[in-house]
Amino acid sequence: MVKFDCPKCALDIIGVVFENGTITDACCHDLVQEGKVCHNTLIKYIADRPLLVTHETQYLKKSADLWAHCVSISQTA
Repeated sequence: MVKFDCPKCALDIIGVVFENGTITDACCHDLVQEGKVCHNTLIKYIADRPLLVTHETQYLKKSADLWAHCVSISQTA
């Protein structure tokens, strides 16, 4: 099993990308602080599941949108 030390609010991030969840500004700050590589690794790990792989393009777009949103939130703080 892969161990993720990042980000602190991984379940919120997964909820935004793979469901219709929301993310707090605090979680966005944590995500950006942890870094894009960590974010991408988490999303890729989940998206590689057989039931999800057929929608990978959609998830990758939502992931990129979330990252851009969180970066903009972090820059305004």
